[in-house]
Amino acid sequence: MGDDYARDVFEALFSPLDVGRITLKNRILSSGHDTVMSVDGFVSDQLIEYQRARAAGGVGHIVLQVSSVHHTSDYTAQELIAVSDDAIPGYRRIADAVHAHDCHLFAQVFHGGREIMSTADGMLPIAWAPSSVPNERFHVMPKPLTRDLIDEIVDGFGASARRMAEAGIDGVEIVASHGYLPAQFLNPRTNLRDDGYGGSLENRLRFTQEVITSIRAQAGDDIVLGMRISIDERDLDGLTPDESVEACAILARSLDYLSVSAGSSATYRGSVHIAPPMSQDPGYTAPLSAVVRQRVDIPVFVTGRINTPAEGERIIATGQADAVAMTRALICDPLMPGKAKSGKVDEIRLCIGCNQACIGHFHLGVPISCIQYPESGREREYGRRITAPEPRRLIVVGGGPAGLKAAAVAAERGHHVEVWESASRVGGQVRLAQRLPGRAEFGGLIENLLAEALRAGVHIRTGQRATAQALADAAPDEVVIATGARPFVPDFELGDGLVLDAWQAIDGARISAGGVLVADWRCDWIGLGVATLLAEEGQRVTLAVNGWAAGQTLQQYVRNEMLGRAVARGVKVVTDVRLLGFDDDTVYLGHTLNGDVVEVADISTLVLATGHVSQDDLSDELTALGIPVTVIGDAMAPRTAEEAVLEGLRVGVSV
Repeated sequence: MGDDYARDVFEALFSPLDVGRITLKNRILSSGHDTVMSVDGFVSDQLIEYQRARAAGGVGHIVLQVSSVHHTSDYTAQELIAVSDDAIPGYRRIADAVHAHDCHLFAQVFHGGREIMSTADGMLPIAWAPSSVPNERFHVMPKPLTRDLIDEIVDGFGASARRMAEAGIDGVEIVASHGYLPAQFLNPRTNLRDDGYGGSLENRLRFTQEVITSIRAQAGDDIVLGMRISIDERDLDGLTPDESVEACAILARSLDYLSVSAGSSATYRGSVHIAPPMSQDPGYTAPLSAVVRQRVDIPVFVTGRINTPAEGERIIATGQADAVAMTRALICDPLMPGKAKSGKVDEIRLCIGCNQACIGHFHLGVPISCIQYPESGREREYGRRITAPEPRRLIVVGGGPAGLKAAAVAAERGHHVEVWESASRVGGQVRLAQRLPGRAEFGGLIENLLAEALRAGVHIRTGQRATAQALADAAPDEVVIATGARPFVPDFELGDGLVLDAWQAIDGARISAGGVLVADWRCDWIGLGVATLLAEEGQRVTLAVNGWAAGQTLQQYVRNEMLGRAVARGVKVVTDVRLLGFDDDTVYLGHTLNGDVVEVADISTLVLATGHVSQDDLSDELTALGIPVTVIGDAMAPRTAEEAVLEGLRVGVSV
């Protein structure tokens, strides 16, 4: 197939694109995203290997994560810092690594203004912005910028860009998206100034215009200069499409490209669009870039859940954008562009928009990865498969995420691998998760892992019950136990009411007439998802959570989206409670903060989302028979799919 396939199927996606002085080899880009891989604000070896893997995979160009341009612009403790020439060697190393694979590298210059997430020492910072308009999400009240400080910051943008140009970076991208400082100046609801930087549109654009001039003066005209902007900040006080598009039309005269996004960091509602979860439609921001493209004469890029080459091709071919950011798709499968170009589309590992290990890791302050592909972010450790010195026979018991990943990796390394799954289909709890509202794409986790296992030559035996004797008779060299977990039932007083576990509720078990209470111990997607599912089926639902919020353990964009949907469906949420008892029609809860008893009346069905307990009935027997055993995933300890897949990887490379 090769290039002929790309020409026929992805003609637009793999056509070159002129941007400023350079030509991109294709229209796929990795947009700027925080990786938590910097060290003391500098480019690290880990970050270089992470971006090298994506360049080697065939992406057209990469945009580095934000680089702070001034001492007032540090919005997390993990960002890159470009305020001194000490940053140049690191930028040069990563530029060389990316250029070696015929890939261009851009870098983002950034000041967040009032948008500050965290500081290195945990102290509350002094946040500077155009005016004293508070941030709702981080509860930051900024101080108005003085004219002298504005001049310093403008110069900082230019000086940072100069350092990037000296390092060989091809382009610089001003971050005016998601309610950051340039957007705060542009927005008349966050810019209340009465000097030359406030009031009219001309004045509100003055800061960004000065930044552009500073960059051109200090970095030179050869460097590509672009800007990222949210066309719709998706919030009551955010920039509207009309305001953003008008600004784009004016600023485009001084830029080489525009990169279009949606959302705002300032609010819970707007921030969902920074990394939109699977509940958002693929390519949903393309109509925004289409409007911009009609108003400007420079290339327009777009980002927003574009997770397949086909979606990218459609957006470009229909004239909605000139290039597409497929950032999380590239975290999930760095080889995606090359696979698409060579016709191996069926081998692409598709991003499911779960947000758990990418943006979720960033919010935890740890290096990003992917629940489906934990090699991402761990390229220095797992970036290359090493063939096993001697093929061995491996039986994996359990066809959930942990078992399939272990089987696929071990088989890729040359081992002979079988998966024994007692059910009629592989998948484990993922098969239940995908049936919850807004979670349908989660099933892609199993489809992707199963496809990888089959391509590697793994033999899948469904309906195969594993006993110690059956395994001994099969005479494997090693057994991996990945049998998962089962619902945990806590001790509580029970009368005559109907009690179901969450698995039964998802599976369509009968619900008695009357109210339903979902007792949610883990505060994850199960309790929140089950409550929403039952509410959408017409039930009157109360969700009682053992934490400060429903979905507390979820990545915040996923939680906010799911919780908003649940509330819209009429789910009543009771926080900070534990289950005490259930009689004929009343559930008794204990408040975890003050010990009070909370009664919820008129309840006919109690649904338990109270966690899981490991299911491992084989390892002790197999060990007694002298068969080497490794236990992974929920069979070792109930956690999430992310830990299960990572442990599958680890056993696959070590066996």
